[in-house]
Amino acid sequence: MVYTVTLNPALDHIVFVSDLTSGGLNKMNRDVLNIGGKGINVSVMLSEFNIKSKALGFVAGFTGDEIERRLREYGIDTDLVHLESGNSRINIKLMNYAAESFTETEINSDGPDIPDKALSEFFKKLGAVEDGDVLVLAGGVPHTLQKDIYEQILEYVSGRDVKVAVDAAGELLTSTLKYRPFLIKPNLDELGDIFGEKPSSKVEAIAYAKHLQEMGAQNVLVSMAGEGAILLEENGKTLYCAACRGKVRNSVGAGAAMLAGFLSATLDNDTDMEYALMLGMAAGGATVFSDGLAKKASILDQMKILLKEHAEKSI
Repeated sequence: MVYTVTLNPALDHIVFVSDLTSGGLNKMNRDVLNIGGKGINVSVMLSEFNIKSKALGFVAGFTGDEIERRLREYGIDTDLVHLESGNSRINIKLMNYAAESFTETEINSDGPDIPDKALSEFFKKLGAVEDGDVLVLAGGVPHTLQKDIYEQILEYVSGRDVKVAVDAAGELLTSTLKYRPFLIKPNLDELGDIFGEKPSSKVEAIAYAKHLQEMGAQNVLVSMAGEGAILLEENGKTLYCAACRGKVRNSVGAGAAMLAGFLSATLDNDTDMEYALMLGMAAGGATVFSDGLAKKASILDQMKILLKEHAEKSI
């Protein structure tokens, strides 16, 4: 079973406008309401690959009920902790198309308080994770939880043969490395936050990835937006995949889509890591060209292009 942990789920209200006027009246062209949070996005994307997962985390109030209802619509199992007060957050994602340019503005809320009683209940639910399972820790944490919460989670499941993937920033990520996670997925900004300077080239990104590997990560997947992605394998081999090409519509969920695409190709032991990297890139790219998380058909279209380009380079 794949377990995804989202400690601060959300409803993402994605609003599309043209030529935004700051301080004035604006009318939306259209809007979309999606469930969000990186771990939840991983579960949703895995469902596109017909891979079952179970969502863990916290929900509260009417927004929490809606998050859980939508998860079940996707066929995703849930074992969420229901908080007694507050509401799961609603985030605003403002997509502004002005002439030929595109800007994206995000307004994210903190989310509800999580009392100690609810946190203890969450850890009890983690007891279901068994040898052979996959555990995905993705996204930020509510302000009421400690910054080493991911470290606490991995300490709790240590001793079990669990494949762990971490998509987080700063201390949330680095504190997990001593547990030798199977995969971590930093982007360039997150590498900059960790090492004090954002890498300005592939060579520098690879060097930072090697540092993270030395700190304990088995495989490091560095997403570089329009510059593609780099995978530093456990055996020291470095792979690169160019970015997909298309019209940018939205970046919300692209990183989680990449992670899910990559993981979907690595669930069995005979994994072609180059194929996994390309599938991750195809899922992330197709999402960037969609109004929300990409559907399987558009992912496969991008994958065909990447495979064709790879074959041509190999000739």
